[in-house]
Amino acid sequence: MSGTVMISKPTPPRAVFRIWRGDAGGGTFQDYPTAIDQGMVVLDAIHRIQAEQAPDLAVRWNCKAGKCGSCSAEINGMPKLMCMTRLSELNLDMPVIIEPMHAFPSIRDLVTDVSWNFAVKKQIKKFSPRLPDAEDGTWRMQQVDVDRVQEFRKCIECFLCQDVCHVLREHHKHEEFIGPRFLVYTAALEMHPLDTADRVPDLKNKNGIGYCNITTCCRQVCPEGITITENAIIPLKERVVDNFFDPLKKLFHIL
Repeated sequence: MSGTVMISKPTPPRAVFRIWRGDAGGGTFQDYPTAIDQGMVVLDAIHRIQAEQAPDLAVRWNCKAGKCGSCSAEINGMPKLMCMTRLSELNLDMPVIIEPMHAFPSIRDLVTDVSWNFAVKKQIKKFSPRLPDAEDGTWRMQQVDVDRVQEFRKCIECFLCQDVCHVLREHHKHEEFIGPRFLVYTAALEMHPLDTADRVPDLKNKNGIGYCNITTCCRQVCPEGITITENAIIPLKERVVDNFFDPLKKLFHIL
């Protein structure tokens, strides 16, 4: 007499995700024990929690490929893209803490109001090209000048650099400081070989570049690896110093 052999499937590993739930009026963290699979990212876990436990959990996402910047959040206290943070990189023996970005107003759960950033962008002087160099309407440029601004074009406007910046996050200087994202945007325009607009006075007087004390925290969280501090902010600071604080230039203007 033959018996039936029962083969049970192994129980999938589980992790606890401690997610902030609430809105601008307040909220609290809630724990969601969730089964996880190999290769999952944090956004996968959020989607599983939505499907199985919390269908009303609000989260913003789009491409799930690290190119749209929509799913920015704070994971274990660090600003990250949820779609690019693998669970294998985290210590799952402890709850994974997921909360919205701190530098912007809360809308609901993991969704924040980042509209301030787009209002700031409108205030920066737009690209103003010089007249063409040739009669056929074309310009002549050195390749090294073209290459210098290409790095800044990689920005996906996830605003993680804005979130980690202590001037915005802790001191709330949103009315006085445009933040690292828009210092990068300004650098892309200022360093463009064809641009003629002068944004240096605005950097000093309106955009608050003096508030940045070069901690490089913005560069460390950039998912595109843009060298924000060294290649964008410091050169802009040098232009401000040259224009407004160089004693030789001051003497020249007096004479």
